[in-house]
Amino acid sequence: MKNGILKWVFLSLRILLTAGILALAIWLLWRYEYFSQFAAVDNIVGMLPVALVLLFAGGAVVLLWMKHSKRLMGLSVSLAIVVLLSAALFPNSLRGNWWIAPKLDLQPENFDLTPYAPFTGEKTARLDGEAEITFTEDLPVMDGALALYPVYAAVAEAVYDRTAYGEGESTPFTNTLRAFDNLIAGERDVIFSSHASEKQMQAAKQAGVELVHTPIGKEAFVFLVGDENPTEGLTRQQIYNIYSGKTAFWRTLGWEEGGPIVAFRRPEGSGSETGIQSVMKAAKLPLIAVQPVPDKSILVSDSLMDQISVEWRGVQPVLGYSYRFFATTMHPNPHAKLLQIDGVAPDPENIASGTYPFTVEFYAITRGAPTGNTARLIEWILSPEGQELIERTGYSKLH
Repeated sequence: MKNGILKWVFLSLRILLTAGILALAIWLLWRYEYFSQFAAVDNIVGMLPVALVLLFAGGAVVLLWMKHSKRLMGLSVSLAIVVLLSAALFPNSLRGNWWIAPKLDLQPENFDLTPYAPFTGEKTARLDGEAEITFTEDLPVMDGALALYPVYAAVAEAVYDRTAYGEGESTPFTNTLRAFDNLIAGERDVIFSSHASEKQMQAAKQAGVELVHTPIGKEAFVFLVGDENPTEGLTRQQIYNIYSGKTAFWRTLGWEEGGPIVAFRRPEGSGSETGIQSVMKAAKLPLIAVQPVPDKSILVSDSLMDQISVEWRGVQPVLGYSYRFFATTMHPNPHAKLLQIDGVAPDPENIASGTYPFTVEFYAITRGAPTGNTARLIEWILSPEGQELIERTGYSKLH
């Protein structure tokens, strides 16, 4: 009787554990969209998470139900190793993180910003008349992303007294990465950027600094291809599939001759890299790690905008991302085109209305709540006059 009860208990436990293992496997494949997007998986790296889930589930179930004996000890140990390795490697497989990523570095000194410089630039956006406010002393020191230099340079010209401004100490440009470092270190009063990345937020927290983001305008995060690429647009789901590693070939997107998709990337902490991280975070999907290119000859430049139109084996295989203003005004590539997303073009009207799917806000970012002249400066940027200047710069105002 007692043996019968124990057998029933062990059988019940095995059934429950089996159901739990299978439920976990099904949930993982559902959670990371391998059921709904299985037809879009076209490469080994994209298939590895599925294979590891199946190895884990299959091995664990077999271990539960097989008869364990000395004769089968080798098999039992082998299966246990497979199960443990599958579980350990699964998180890594979601990011395709199997190679040493190439070191990417920003080279902002190669970009000529003088056309946008305050008071002297021929491309600097300007109001028709004098601004309602003028700073004659204690000028807030500004910095920020390359793409937003025209914004804070125009703001400086509009509201900083020319004599007090001096030689430009109030508007240095160091790029997004260093601007955040300088703000956290207390060497800047305000920086202009997309939202801080998780690493930048963590660095601020470790320094005991709270980064306060004040939205000041809207922009489109855009995806680009070469002008000889027949693709005119992608869906959000196709973007998610590419940057989660499921889709790696243009043929899956309808371009049979396209070959592998070369998804060009930007350095960690740069504004556009933070942008793609935000896109994938909003989709609750992992962003695939930088993948090796099929041929090093493709890497003809460290500029994403220059890279877009590179040719390899008779096609332009590169897919990239940027912000609309930078891609169309600051560093345009005449042989690149912006893609529609879900059939919506990233034009000013669709950005203003928010109908373009990847419409984003950009920010004035401060150490804690802004005070003094920095608070007055941000308040002016949010005023109708400041928002008009944002629009004249080439971005979209908040409302």
